[in-house]
Amino acid sequence: MQKEISPLFTEDEIYRIDHYLGKEMVKNLLVLRFGNELFSGVWNNKHISSIQVSFKEAFGTEGRGGYFDTIGIIRDVMQNHLLQVLTLLTMERPVSFDPEAVRDEKVKVLKAFDAIDINDVILGQYTKSEDGKKPGYLDDKTVNPDSKAVTYAAFRVNIHNERWDGVPIVLRAGKALDESKVEIRIQFKPVAKGMFKEIQRNELVIRVQPNEAIYLKINSKIPGISTETSLTDLDLTYATRYSKDFWIPEAYEALIRDCYLGNHSNFVRDDELDVSWKLFTPLLNAVEDPAKKLNYNIILMVQKVQKI
Repeated sequence: MQKEISPLFTEDEIYRIDHYLGKEMVKNLLVLRFGNELFSGVWNNKHISSIQVSFKEAFGTEGRGGYFDTIGIIRDVMQNHLLQVLTLLTMERPVSFDPEAVRDEKVKVLKAFDAIDINDVILGQYTKSEDGKKPGYLDDKTVNPDSKAVTYAAFRVNIHNERWDGVPIVLRAGKALDESKVEIRIQFKPVAKGMFKEIQRNELVIRVQPNEAIYLKINSKIPGISTETSLTDLDLTYATRYSKDFWIPEAYEALIRDCYLGNHSNFVRDDELDVSWKLFTPLLNAVEDPAKKLNYNIILMVQKVQKI
């Protein structure tokens, strides 16, 4: 498609939509990072232990397996949605909110990503629930009964630059899991030993959906005469913090408005698209090429009630 439209339109006439870039919490990431010294000063490998970006759906293909079977979870949400979230989490500070300044930094950090190691990848396909009430992926009549399509994937990403070298970053996504939720978890390194015998790590959690929220897990003394500590949340849940009349537009509504205004900030540029596919294409080839004999890595995952 890129080859077909490039001769017909200039880059500033093209708006490549990834609707995750229109989601409220995703649009808030740059403000959260660069508008708060509390975070911008510790947003690096000296203070951050790990980063996780998770996409979970409680439902399966629900009769749409014919489409999903040709796509798989990696193409469906990881190469696009989750990667966009990750670039905003890891890019350097742009000189301004000018669209090209932001997109330049996204491309720069993508070029620092290591190739994804197939040995760091977990693949899965959901099966019938334990009680038999929820069908498995292969029970969908629109799916090839011999399908090896991936409905769950998790893998590690490594970024080799001064800010992120040595920090494990995990992307994971799946269908027919215990709940529907998209969230970011940033775990900080432990405090120095000596003063405290046992104390938990701080963690910043950003819930993209449902029920947008940001909460920071901090250690606090338990009230009273006790000297013990407890992990507690500094909680910014949008539904409770802001008025019920406060309106958050749907992602596509926000992006269509940006189109009308000629604002490219939340759209994918051509070079960014090229770099992202260069990162994911070797992984997709390894997963989908029968000659590579990686099908045995697909784990059959029984749907369970408890969280995973």
